Amino acid sequence: AVCSMGNSTSRLYSVLAKTLSSGAVSQHQDCLEQLEPAQLDPIDPKDLLEECQVVLQKRPPRFQRNFVNLKKNTASNHRPIRVMQWNILAQALGEGKDNFVQCPMEALKWEERKCLILEEILAYKPDILCLQEVDHYFDTFEPLLSRLGYQCTFFPKPWSPCLDVERNNGPDGCALFFLKERFQLVSSTNIRLSAMKLKTNQVAIAQTLRCRDTGRLFCIAVTHLKARTGWERFRSAQGCDLLQNLKNITQGAKIPLIVCGDFNAEPTEEVYREFSNSSLNLNSAYKLLSPDGQSEPPYTTWKIRPSGECRHTLDYIWYSQHALNVNSALGLLTEEQIGPNRLPSFNYPSDHLSLVCDFSFNQDPDRLL
Repeated sequence: AVCSMGNSTSRLYSVLAKTLSSGAVSQHQDCLEQLEPAQLDPIDPKDLLEECQVVLQKRPPRFQRNFVNLKKNTASNHRPIRVMQWNILAQALGEGKDNFVQCPMEALKWEERKCLILEEILAYKPDILCLQEVDHYFDTFEPLLSRLGYQCTFFPKPWSPCLDVERNNGPDGCALFFLKERFQLVSSTNIRLSAMKLKTNQVAIAQTLRCRDTGRLFCIAVTHLKARTGWERFRSAQGCDLLQNLKNITQGAKIPLIVCGDFNAEPTEEVYREFSNSSLNLNSAYKLLSPDGQSEPPYTTWKIRPSGECRHTLDYIWYSQHALNVNSALGLLTEEQIGPNRLPSFNYPSDHLSLVCDFSFNQDPDRLL
């Protein structure tokens, strides 16, 4: 049943309820015709958060995570740029292929899990949001986030594994969202990644934005590399292809760059070293949380499958360290918070943790690389 939240939010709740109840792709098309974002009024994020909390009232509260201040003594007159990176877990894979043996199926219900995802996004209020494994873009994320003021872009995988799942919601892919009040889109490129000169099933989106506060240009990219052990050389080749594309887009690092992604690669892999040693002069933001500033977190994903427990560091936010400063980063969930059944769970909607960083431009943009 849909609970009315009063006159001020009842229209909003009807939108959320439509996305909650949508099932097959044919139903989504009907929903889209009725909910064309250009025809809908803006919504207040506080109202949407309230609506999500109504749906989630029987679930445990969201985990508390705190930002760690990493700012050096560099003054900035401008608001930081908050970037959020997250593999949200495709609904078709969560229910149909990923075999999270310790996660009750009830916890994976889209009607509630989508509200957990939205709650996490609304809690951290990113200026830029980079998502992987998005298979509910057209019926959920684009209609809602566009009304929150985001410009939305989606690039599906050519042969998404979601399509093999019965009653799927279409292909999954990467999605990129930015607040139009903060940034102006200068250019946008959808990249189908290559490996050994062959087009692959993995994709990326790269957009050059102009910051309205500073007038500065920068490039934001999102990607999701090939999964599974045994594909290390393949990931390395995909990483090289992505880096070459980004070199062209940023004019050889003249334009600052932020790259978000699920790389499906531990820091010991070749693709990680390629990004670390690239001529684009990239650093991994979450290394800065370690005592020496040189070590990645112990995990960004933690799940239990029939083959056993999987605890890995696979997700990263790379940035141009000559042009950008990391002011703060969101701390990860502790093992105690995650709990013995690991992720996903009734508390947390994905098997990957969200990463969130606040960036500011270096005050000396003409500094040599």
